[in-house]
Amino acid sequence: MSFFAIWTPDVRVFGYFCEMINLRNDIFGKGKRVLYVSDMDGTLLNSASRVSDRSARMLNELMRAGVMFTVATARTPATVQPLLGAIRQSVCTGPDGTERHIPAIVMTGAALWDRHDARFRSVELIPEADARSITDAFARHGIHPFVYCLSGDSFLNVYHPAAMTSREDAFYQERRHLTLKRFHLDQHPASLDKVALFFAIGPVKGVQAVCAELQEATECAAAWYPDIFMPDTGLIDLYAPGVSKAKAVTEMKRSTGADSVVVFGDNLNDLPMMRVADLAVATDNALPQVKEQADIVIGSNDSDAVARFIMERHLPDHQLLSEL
Repeated sequence: MSFFAIWTPDVRVFGYFCEMINLRNDIFGKGKRVLYVSDMDGTLLNSASRVSDRSARMLNELMRAGVMFTVATARTPATVQPLLGAIRQSVCTGPDGTERHIPAIVMTGAALWDRHDARFRSVELIPEADARSITDAFARHGIHPFVYCLSGDSFLNVYHPAAMTSREDAFYQERRHLTLKRFHLDQHPASLDKVALFFAIGPVKGVQAVCAELQEATECAAAWYPDIFMPDTGLIDLYAPGVSKAKAVTEMKRSTGADSVVVFGDNLNDLPMMRVADLAVATDNALPQVKEQADIVIGSNDSDAVARFIMERHLPDHQLLSEL
């Protein structure tokens, strides 16, 4: 139930309202350390797949004031780094009293990326035997994945083994000139011992089928979700066993010393981290299933809703809010 859908003459709903008020006081009370974690596409990013200038300004003011903020995304550093270029990297105080940068959760939690140093803090690789099983399963379903292989501590080589569909080509064209990764078309990787991610695009039914098969056949983290730009197209990510946004968010809460975590999301792959959050927030453009499981529904990704939500709780009198 959404926090903003509570005005009905129902005692149970009134009880829910009171419960939410208490929860909000617990999370945002004086002296509470809150970690904010936002999905990117459809949530922090607007419909043009960019962080608006206003959102960037608000987030920078918040981080100057000491607010802890980061992202959790399926994207790789190659697109995260430029997309968040106008936003400061948040810092926290470690157990030893020193300040350190809070990394971005990338590749659905398979890796932590330090934007300040432009390198991976950690990466979980898919076991080689599982990588072979995944390759065979995709071949049986006639889907050709992009295979992301780690090189050093900051670079990914991306292989695609066959002729591309128009949707795959559009994905490639948007990323071909990026730094931090290089595409190798019509090629298989020489070995499968450094694979961090399989990513594939295909018809929803085909993507669902291969995902279900791989969930049965391997321990790897397999998830599919609809393309927010083309709903009849499915996207599938496969990572090492245990990888998820939820696991990464839980660990980041511990490592930052946060008292609570507030997460923002819009798509199915955000649900795991929303379930482990102290407060789960969906944007108004989120899928119905996501809104149903959120504690609060805010404005759309085109209304600076994520940045505004945080600023209203920490800098409610800031002039940037009066400009909205």
